[in-house]
Amino acid sequence: MNIRTLCLGILHFRDATGYEINKAASEGSFSHFVMASYGSIYPTLTKLETDGLVSCREETEPGKPTRKVYSLNEEGRSALIEALSQEPRGDVFKSEFLFLSLFSNLLDPAHISSAVDQQIARVRDEINHLEEACEKCSKHASSRFAIGYGKAVNAAALDYLLKNRHRIEQSGKRNENEYEPPLQEVMG
Repeated sequence: MNIRTLCLGILHFRDATGYEINKAASEGSFSHFVMASYGSIYPTLTKLETDGLVSCREETEPGKPTRKVYSLNEEGRSALIEALSQEPRGDVFKSEFLFLSLFSNLLDPAHISSAVDQQIARVRDEINHLEEACEKCSKHASSRFAIGYGKAVNAAALDYLLKNRHRIEQSGKRNENEYEPPLQEVMG
């Protein structure tokens, strides 16, 4: 999925400003789907308007700057449906924590324990965020499914961390001579 589809999807639910779209994409209910930078939202909205997929109106409030509010139109709704009809790519998962884990044998065990604690806290925060989103979301089966899937993935990660943290903590640096590159067999 790209930023274009993400913006169309957000506007499917309600009219929004670029700021509101950015907030939903970076820390709100749409932050779980695609990485979107502040610098990518506004050019995308301009292109969507130029392409006739969204309309834009200006709203003014006393004492505040004029703001642009974007709305999805029928052409945009059709473009959203067309984009959603494409076969989705596989999930992308990148983790600095897993990279650190790969090299845990080079690190002090206390540093590894701290990293595991931080990862557990991040996963718990994500589960709490999803539970709050579930309380606020509509009763549509699609919303509940998406949130439930996210909660299940994070719950599995939390369970794994709690049950297996000893494995990575025990791999910490003990002796410089014990170093053996991980993945040596895989990478040749």
